[in-house]
Amino acid sequence: MTTGSFAAVIRFLTAGESHGPALVVVLEGVPAGLELSTADIAGELARRRLGFGRGPRMRFEEDVVEFLGGVRHGRTLGSPIAVQIANTEWTRNPEKWGTEMSPAAEDGPTVAPLTQVRPGHADLAGMQKYGFTDARDVLERASARETAARVAAGAVAKKLLAKLGVRIVSHVVQLGPVRVPAGVRPGPEDLDRVDESEVRCIDATAADEMIKEIRSAAKDGDSLGGIIEVVAYGVPVGLGSHVHWDRKLDSALARSVMSIQAVKGVEIGDGFEVAGRRGSDAHDAVTWSQDDGYRRSSSLAGGVEGGISTGEPLVVRAAMKPLATLNRPTLATVDVLSKEAGVSFKERTDVTAVPACGVVAEHMVALTLVDEVARKFGGDSVDELVRNHQGFLDALAQGPVGV
Repeated sequence: MTTGSFAAVIRFLTAGESHGPALVVVLEGVPAGLELSTADIAGELARRRLGFGRGPRMRFEEDVVEFLGGVRHGRTLGSPIAVQIANTEWTRNPEKWGTEMSPAAEDGPTVAPLTQVRPGHADLAGMQKYGFTDARDVLERASARETAARVAAGAVAKKLLAKLGVRIVSHVVQLGPVRVPAGVRPGPEDLDRVDESEVRCIDATAADEMIKEIRSAAKDGDSLGGIIEVVAYGVPVGLGSHVHWDRKLDSALARSVMSIQAVKGVEIGDGFEVAGRRGSDAHDAVTWSQDDGYRRSSSLAGGVEGGISTGEPLVVRAAMKPLATLNRPTLATVDVLSKEAGVSFKERTDVTAVPACGVVAEHMVALTLVDEVARKFGGDSVDELVRNHQGFLDALAQGPVGV
């Protein structure tokens, strides 16, 4: 990720539209020697399609993955990694999308452009910004389908972080009005157990209530939002910096997670809750022991203090608004050409994508952490990165402050 004017070491760029032929992501800065296969990425993409309440596209979109560069014989080369994810809906209906999304001038303009903008989407603001007269010029790129490319990049980041012992878990803590009990949080080994839940909620009682809420909203043609939590275990102390505003780890995390479609709020640790407390009850006490070294007695700060990782589990939460595209259109809107009032058009949609949002946020956190890891430890190969990381830990233990 690029944060302000501070250049990223590991960065990525996505391209492609929701109903175009494919999504593409280019990931630059990954060191050489990381074992990587298309199955690694396909497995993470399959997790993104999970969740009770998803729409029909998740049932037939196959996310066909292909490396276009940067990987040879199952290992990264140190050069930019290019990944293509074919949109199988394009191949299923080429007569429609081959013309509708064609890059060729002779295939346009569209006979029936979309001019009735959808509230809660980028349609109107994007058309005004770029001078478009067809909302599809905006919505095809603004679509959350783009997050598939981010997950592909994040899958590589997660695999590299695992070499340093960093494991990342996401789960749903609230869906609609239903929230898990305070203190319920999966451990580093619980990711598969979370994914086994239809709503990616580790608390079985809350998960059952969440499913009931989804069914009720589906019956009404409505949608639900919620809150997801990402926990990164094994994050070393010292990522990020207090020195410059654009090197603070919590700032970088907030930006990357907030960039996910439909996310409207991000907190690190118990950020919003502690705002209402007195200072004597809002911070993590520091302890030390011969066996464990320095520890925090709680996770109110979410593993980040002064913009720097503390070595404790890193906790990031994101609030996702209810989806604005509804199965029973009720939101008032306007046709941008006729200026006539109406209601937003009906199209195939999810009742909720909160479980999937957790998977996407998990990978955005991974991409932010892997960039900071590369900046802190460096290395042109995975072996060099691992040695540098271990050297830092050894020096930290022997230094004047110790571990």
